[in-house]
Amino acid sequence: SKPYLGGAGFEMRQALRPAAQTARPVAQTARPLALRRRLSTLHGGADALRKPYPPSHVLTLGEINPNVLSAQYAVRGELVQRAAAIKEEMAAGSANVPFKKVLECNIGNPQAVGQSPIGFNRQVLSLMVCPALLDQPGVDALFAPDAIARAKEYLAAIPSGVGAYSDSQGFRIVREQVADFISSRDGLPASPEDIFLTDGASKGVGFLLSLILRGGGSDGLLVPIPQYPLYSATLALQETHMLGYELDEAAGWSLPISLLEAELEDAQAKGVATRALVVINPGNPTGNSLPYDNMVECIDFCAKHGLVLMADEVYQENIWDGGRPFHSFKKVLMEMSPRPNLQLVSFHSTSKGFLGECGLRGGYFEIVGFDPEVKAQLLKLISIGLCSNTLGQIATGLMVQPPRPGDASYEIYSGERDAILASMKRRATMLVDGLNALEGVTCNQPQGAMYAFPSITLPPKAIAAAKDAGKVPDTFYALALLEATGIVVVPGSGFGQKEGTWHFRTTFLPPESEMTDVVDRMTAFHADFMGKYA
Repeated sequence: SKPYLGGAGFEMRQALRPAAQTARPVAQTARPLALRRRLSTLHGGADALRKPYPPSHVLTLGEINPNVLSAQYAVRGELVQRAAAIKEEMAAGSANVPFKKVLECNIGNPQAVGQSPIGFNRQVLSLMVCPALLDQPGVDALFAPDAIARAKEYLAAIPSGVGAYSDSQGFRIVREQVADFISSRDGLPASPEDIFLTDGASKGVGFLLSLILRGGGSDGLLVPIPQYPLYSATLALQETHMLGYELDEAAGWSLPISLLEAELEDAQAKGVATRALVVINPGNPTGNSLPYDNMVECIDFCAKHGLVLMADEVYQENIWDGGRPFHSFKKVLMEMSPRPNLQLVSFHSTSKGFLGECGLRGGYFEIVGFDPEVKAQLLKLISIGLCSNTLGQIATGLMVQPPRPGDASYEIYSGERDAILASMKRRATMLVDGLNALEGVTCNQPQGAMYAFPSITLPPKAIAAAKDAGKVPDTFYALALLEATGIVVVPGSGFGQKEGTWHFRTTFLPPESEMTDVVDRMTAFHADFMGKYA
């Protein structure tokens, strides 16, 4: 084809064409001239033809959704932003930073602080991302035979691979594996039809709250205090009352049912319709693990008042007290006689336990006792987002169906698992013992999860200094700790706490080789801080 010639070249070719070809409607022959004028305008000519744009408008804080302004997520709040700024200063070679490394103890993100991923899982994921590897010579030397077999099993069930959307509820094969896992764990049947695969447990919590809470500011949700800020932030976005019930710190963060009754009665008196009870077990940030009898009381309470029980069970693999083994709420419910009528949702995630696959965003929830029509609406709600990410779904399948005794990868897999969990327990003990040695600090030994939540008695002068600085006292303490040591923790005020008390949450996830240094840094800082404000 001939290249297009603009301007005079176009007019010359038009003049050379036969009359039959050039005799076209005026609108068509005029188009090039109009186009040239428009191009001239775009390049600064023919100013008289230019129409000025209206003044640009930029959204201001006063114009965005006010619920976004009121929502707070302390786990990635002020302390983390300051830590990021310090890391930039260190990268620029600043000599004003009195430490060599920032230790991020603010969030349960194991691989960010040095934990290695489980080898078998990553082998399968690699083959799922690049199935062509299965046809390459020498694949048997690079990948374990059971990893190859698992990848082939998934690919046979998912012929379109991980690059296509899945069903909104998640890959059927993975939901079957989750159902088998629950059945094996609890000794009770589970159905893949009641399993929903999600981008981590947090996304599942959001779906259920969107389904349960009706908007309008009249609904409420019972949430433990201290709580994981996901709940308070989500409720702020949905204009829902957070009905906090205080766990008993003196009794190992136990859950007194009398407080639930009192909070429910108070909400009713204020015209608030309580819709559900959230229980985090094992606890975040408290590290408590509920005893069986206390779980029975929670189930009876929800059944009595017609509440949905939302069981956040993502730390079920992180159990440190052999006297408080993990029991799922589903198992406890099914063992009760007579069995109460209860609507139960249980959440799990690949982010916690010993996998620490936070970035893959894998998880699931199981529903029990829901009306089929409500279940259909839940699926519709999830379908709006099409599906959860497919690699996270595969990671969930690998979490619930790991190598078994006799499989080629079992010895390596079980060795990695046991080493991680044993090290976590040692680190927890080391950290909490160090905290309890500090002046004015008390900390319960964690029974589960990944966190310690020490109580700090701050001197009156420190509280006054915090007020002068416009800070909450535990935030003031945590910022001073960061500036002096590089250790990032989360102030207890971000989780909620009993009035007049101050706390902070810290993980015990830094490498075991660094935990002595963490404790030493905290000890030196705390002594200086208490002396300064004595």
